[in-house]
Amino acid sequence: MSTAPAHETLGRPVNATGRPRGRSSPLGSRLSGLPWILPAIVLVIGLIYFPIGYLGYASTLNWNGFILSTPTSIGDANYAKMFGDPVFWNALWHTVFFYVITFSVQTFIGFTFAAVMHSRIRLGNLYKAIVFVPVVLAPATMAPVFRQIFDQFGQFNWLLSSIGLGSLTRPWLADPTTAMPVIMFITVWEWTGLTFVLYYAAMSQLSPEILEAARVDGAGNFRTLRSIVWPMCRGTTAALAVLGLIGALKTFDIPYLVTHGGPNHGTEFLGTYIYYTMAQGKHFGYAATLAIALLVLAVAGGVLLRISTSRSDKE
Repeated sequence: MSTAPAHETLGRPVNATGRPRGRSSPLGSRLSGLPWILPAIVLVIGLIYFPIGYLGYASTLNWNGFILSTPTSIGDANYAKMFGDPVFWNALWHTVFFYVITFSVQTFIGFTFAAVMHSRIRLGNLYKAIVFVPVVLAPATMAPVFRQIFDQFGQFNWLLSSIGLGSLTRPWLADPTTAMPVIMFITVWEWTGLTFVLYYAAMSQLSPEILEAARVDGAGNFRTLRSIVWPMCRGTTAALAVLGLIGALKTFDIPYLVTHGGPNHGTEFLGTYIYYTMAQGKHFGYAATLAIALLVLAVAGGVLLRISTSRSDKE
């Protein structure tokens, strides 16, 4: 009886270690792909995680941010200062209030516009372009326009006076009670187009048979939107909620360009407060502390929204 040679097993050649040739070890397979992802790993660590770690270190310093100056370690003093800072809590409240109002209004208007668009109106492409144009306009180009419109002698007050509502005219951007609504109005005007496009794309994926069945059962347009279309667009709403929260926490350009965070911190957000603390106050350590707080709030808010949407999907 003949036996198979020592260098063959079931017709396949083997190497000196007894492992069949042509088949690499699992460890070797994993290591073979490492050179391809190594540049991405280095880039992510260098551009994201290293700055976050450095911010955490800088938040424990008393430092004006200049290289020639000597930073002093003060432990958690900056965090104690932050929790006792009324401007920080004011900016945080503005962020929450801003998010709730702008997200609610943008969702309502964007969903309504998308529903109207699906009713086969005339000049649909022109309609979509008009709604989406504000999204692509740079805030730096539109901020001077809105400052002029809501100035004490601007077009908005002129319009109110022209229609007999002159008693309502006021310096909208110089009054803390009206400056924030103006900022929210500009934000809604700018980003409703994106909400509209996402809802329109979600509605385009709905099965026509489901909508036709609802109409056969006697459901009107409003009942169909409320009971069928809106629940089936839940995923889009959840995505917009997360994007809106991140956008609210990152809000900087519109308040800075239109009101500079004023008057009297009336439109102060975490982003503008961090900028002024660093650029004008020259307190790099405290600005880093505020940035860490902003990061924690963004991550926590995203996780909570994700958990809440996951639970609602299961229900």
